[in-house]
Formats: sequence, C-alpha cells, structure tokens
Amino acid sequence: MHRTPEFPDLLRLIDERATAFRAVIASAPSLDARVPTCPEWTLFDLAQHLGQGRRFRAAIVAAGPADAPPAEAVAERTAPAPREREELLAWLAATTQQLLDTLLAADPEGGCWTGWGPTQLTDTCGSVARHQVQEIAVHTYDAQVAVGAPQPLPTEVALDGVEENLFISSFTTSAWPHKPTAFDLHAAEGRSWRLTVDGDGARTTRLPAAGQDPDAAGLSLHGTASDLVLYLYKRIPVDSLRLDGDPELLDLLLAWEPEDWA
Repeated sequence: MHRTPEFPDLLRLIDERATAFRAVIASAPSLDARVPTCPEWTLFDLAQHLGQGRRFRAAIVAAGPADAPPAEAVAERTAPAPREREELLAWLAATTQQLLDTLLAADPEGGCWTGWGPTQLTDTCGSVARHQVQEIAVHTYDAQVAVGAPQPLPTEVALDGVEENLFISSFTTSAWPHKPTAFDLHAAEGRSWRLTVDGDGARTTRLPAAGQDPDAAGLSLHGTASDLVLYLYKRIPVDSLRLDGDPELLDLLLAWEPEDWA
C-alpha cells in the first residue's frame, strides 16, 4: 500500500539521516577525502554544502510564501562551515536543529518558495520537509561511499524517494517528441510507479504491485527502492537494475530536454 510519510515522520527521518551523516564525518580518516559520487568535492565540501542547504531551507520556510528566496536565505547558503572536525560536527547538528525547529513551527500545508518550477508537488513546507529527507539521505550515501562503506538507503526513506524524485524531476507539460510510451519502476519491496510520456508531457502515477497492471510499459526498471532512488539521483549505473523492454527508450528519455527542465 502506497503511503506518503506524515509530517512528524518526515521530521524524524530528517533527524535520523542527519545523525547518520554526522557519524560518517566523525569517523572519517580525513575530511579531505574525495567524494566519488560528487567528484569535485571533498568530505568537508559535502558537509559544508549539506549544512548550508539546511540553513537555506530553514530561512525559506520561515519566510513563508514568496516568489524568490529571501535575502537572508541566500546569505545562509554561502555561510562558511568551521574546518575543525568537532566544531564542524557541532555546526552540522545546529543546522539540522535549526531546520527541524523551523519546520515544527510551520504549517505543513503553508506555502513557501521551493525553486523547483513545475512539479507534481505543491510548494509547501511539507513538500520541503519531504525533499530534505531525500537530499540528506542521498548525501549520507555519498559520504559513506567516500569512506568506503556505502549503505543502502533505509527502506522507509527509499520507498518515498522514488515517487518524490519522479514528481519533481520527471514532470513537464512539454510534449514528448516521440511515440507515446511509459516507463514503469518496480521496487522489490512491492511498490510500483509509471512515468507516462506523450503529447501532454510527462507525469507519474502509482501502480499496483509489479505484474498486476494490465497495460505493458515500453520499458520497466526493477530493483530495490534504494537502488531505484540512487539510480534516479545518478549515483549508480542503470546496469545495477534489471530492465525489461526496449532500453533505447531510456536513451530517448535521458536525451530529452523540455524547456521547463532547463
């Protein structure tokens, strides 16, 4: 059964994934280690990016509905992190608490700027919290890769992450320039989604469990929810998944550049 996490669950997951991220930073042999999944960054750079992002989003949520990020949020995005490890860990914990406190004080249905453009999600504080779970989770994976100890995303996080990513990154009203088709994503944990592309654009719907939908997709991707999310975020290659159907359709999808995805 599909279920979007409730707001309190999102706050709990933000805290849990942020704690896991700090555990990697605390145990890493060096903060100068390169991050293979973010090749231009060291572990320190990744930590600074994550902390700045939490402060940025906290300021945006606090500002409420807006057409652009407020100046104070932009300033938070460039505030440097301390380089000494213990101070960095304390700074990361404080940035997470700042975000959690701000979200806790907000109305989950209240509006705020997201910067996502057209999506299948609403521009609300609840949507920001939902996305923050995924951002922190994927960057925790990045940090784990950097120290040679990658772990799958927790199932609860990953199952929502497939849908959340598709709702944001794969929605458009620009016409698909090829023959209409669909891409099905089947998580081994029993949830499935369909990304339909046609003259009306691209949109995602939930499906019954794999094999129960009568309409065949042009291409189906099978894997654990964690692997599906990590593939969608370009952390692992497509050959980490099982494909059924026409793989050339995936090349067409990846080459597609709708105007509202720019």
